[in-house]
Amino acid sequence: MPLSAAPHKNRGGQMADEQISVEVCYPLPDKQLLVRLKLPVASTLLTALEASGLLVKYPEIDVKKNKFGIWNKLSKVDAVLRDQDRVEIYRPLIADPKEVRKQRAAEGKVMKKGAGESEA
Repeated sequence: MPLSAAPHKNRGGQMADEQISVEVCYPLPDKQLLVRLKLPVASTLLTALEASGLLVKYPEIDVKKNKFGIWNKLSKVDAVLRDQDRVEIYRPLIADPKEVRKQRAAEGKVMKKGAGESEA
């Protein structure tokens, strides 16, 4: 068999004509959506988003504004996926975590002041 006719493997060790399995996760306030997909090897994060159907079903997901990740690591939409990757769609924060901590700390100080006083 000539070398050029032999099947070849890509960088990830998969055969060139194989597919990869990925998941696309979109957390909503009341539930988490998880879409499992089979995609061609060398598919990008954007390919997975489009194939999931979530961009059509949830128009609030904006590819230019939302942030995305692969296994908790921020990633760009042109990132190439590997087999068993989990694509995550991040929603904007409702409140600034630093402000929330400041408010809780302030409330705690007020409560502590009143807790140590006794009525005479």
